[in-house]
Amino acid sequence: MNYELKPRILVFGVGGAGGNAVDNMIEANLQGVEFIAANTDAQALSRSKADTRIQLGPVTTSGLGAGARPEIGEKAAEESIDEIKQHLEGAHMVFIAAGMGGGTGTGAAPVIARAAREMEILTVAVVTKPFGFEGNRRMHVAESGLDLIRSH
Repeated sequence: MNYELKPRILVFGVGGAGGNAVDNMIEANLQGVEFIAANTDAQALSRSKADTRIQLGPVTTSGLGAGARPEIGEKAAEESIDEIKQHLEGAHMVFIAAGMGGGTGTGAAPVIARAAREMEILTVAVVTKPFGFEGNRRMHVAESGLDLIRSH
């Protein structure tokens, strides 16, 4: 008998920065992983190169984004949690790519990380922090988001 054991690895791009990371990986022809883009901004999501796209919080945001408010990003991810879990189902590992400091990445990435952890999926978050010139508020928001991801 010939069994092919191939792990199912996901790269989950969350928000604008995460979506850009996924697009860059696709353009670089990265193989052996499945790409998922998740965003509250319907227009940005429609331009994603990912085969799988999740519109986060269509009722919460009406597809207009989270407006740099992590609480909106979190609420949007909670609204879409069943669809998120559906795509996580059967995965052995998930990489979550997101930018910290804005609304969707900061708010939604911890929700996705929590769902993956509850499903006992090995989870790695790869995130960016804001540049210094983006301001103290954005950096504070980013640090809070990092703390939430670390807790999952």
